Amino acid sequence: MAERKREHVRVAVIGSGFGGLGAAVRLRRAGITDFTVLERAGSVGGTWRDNSYPGCACDVPSHLYSFSFAPNAEWPRNFSGQPHIRAYLERVTDTFGLRPHIRFNSEVLSARWNTEELHWEIETSGGPLSADLVISATGPLSDPKIPDIPGLGTFPGKVFHSARWDHDYDLRGKRVAMIGTGASAIQIVPAIQPDVSRLTLFQRTPPWVMPRMDRKISGVERWLHSKVPATRALRRGLLWTVRELQVQAFTKHPQELGLVEKLAKSHMHRAVKDKALRAKLTPDYRIGCKRILLSNSYYPALARPNVDVVASGLKEVRGSTLVASDGTETEADAIVFGTGFHVTDMPIAERVTGAAGHTLAEAWKDGMASLRGASAAGFPNFLTIIGPNTGLGNSSMILIIEAQLNYAIDHLRQMDTLGGKVALDARPEAVDAWTGKVQERMKRTVWNTGGCDSWYLDDSGRNTTVWPGTTAEFRRATRRVDLAEYDVLRAPARSEPEPAAAAVSGTDNPGSSEEAVA
Repeated sequence: MAERKREHVRVAVIGSGFGGLGAAVRLRRAGITDFTVLERAGSVGGTWRDNSYPGCACDVPSHLYSFSFAPNAEWPRNFSGQPHIRAYLERVTDTFGLRPHIRFNSEVLSARWNTEELHWEIETSGGPLSADLVISATGPLSDPKIPDIPGLGTFPGKVFHSARWDHDYDLRGKRVAMIGTGASAIQIVPAIQPDVSRLTLFQRTPPWVMPRMDRKISGVERWLHSKVPATRALRRGLLWTVRELQVQAFTKHPQELGLVEKLAKSHMHRAVKDKALRAKLTPDYRIGCKRILLSNSYYPALARPNVDVVASGLKEVRGSTLVASDGTETEADAIVFGTGFHVTDMPIAERVTGAAGHTLAEAWKDGMASLRGASAAGFPNFLTIIGPNTGLGNSSMILIIEAQLNYAIDHLRQMDTLGGKVALDARPEAVDAWTGKVQERMKRTVWNTGGCDSWYLDDSGRNTTVWPGTTAEFRRATRRVDLAEYDVLRAPARSEPEPAAAAVSGTDNPGSSEEAVA
């Protein structure tokens, strides 16, 4: 029985978070409607759908953490909570008419480049399809990472990750162990502390925590932003400018962050009077080396009598007993992992097979690398949103996403300009040159010199996560696709059947080229 013909689209987008929905909007605005968005879940939202833990909120101001082409005058607070951000993404989906393009419950199982046809053959849980170009917008905060703890399977209580919160499990009156002290943990701790009987925080490394300058946005402000759009744009512009001015301290002059450290220590001292606890909570590395966290309630929660801070990581589980690396033993009814995500080892990379027959994960076995954070050599017409070295330490990722979407649209525009069936494959030397330049700039940044081990670093200690510059610099670097950095691939010419008369007379076959034009 002949294989069922695959549906073909010009562009396949993977994921429906900020990156995927932004790609869909930009494609439509560029006049491209032959695309589909592949979403493994049953609704849009990405990380803001998956992370619904108590206290979940953004640590970037609302008016900066939104699309420039879809401003929202109705943000209720300076820093919005998860429900409001998710609702915003649902609204963007409807406003721009994206739902007909989205295939829900269609997890990408594999994507393989077809050299002969110059397209991607994609297998999903919802059926197969092919696409000329793939935009991978799975994001680095989409697949939870749970450490391999000996004996975890023997634990008789409840175990879940912060990004897979079990809302059916009641924590009230329970003995809860919180593993990790990252951005999720410092929001969860104060949210659940009043309800649990005992909260034990396992802390390998204390974070730097700054005050969260949060407040309700007044009705007058919202009215003004709605009726006078220039005020909304001004607010966004001021928020952006302040963060752009801060970048040099992180990337060029980490020694200037000493004053910020003093402010963070003062913030801790006001809430934590116990000297022994303060000693546990004081980092021994430069502020900014790990992500700076914002909270007004984290330190007060840790000072409460029903909270214990174990200044050590979880080493082993023996039934209901949790054993820390320093030997501390704790009894618990539930374990919550706030241990982050697969950032430098994106799971989607294991499912993508390029022109040479190896996966993206194999290509990145020595560290992620791609041209301008988007194109990996040997993976033609495959673009990553929030790819290697595109993360930010102090501003809104939406700014980076929009810059990469500009690059993706120009990639398609260049293909149209070249004419015919073509694909663009990043030249290895261009990828190496770009990566080398980024890593050279990375040497003096606080992320590399600050004396910490962060999730920005891969297994070899290389920072393949953060962009060592301003968002304005990144926008300039991704404004257009430079064809000199790419090989232009064309489909092999097909031989026409030889006429019978030509065969009799011995006329030469017109011939065919089996090589792609570089």
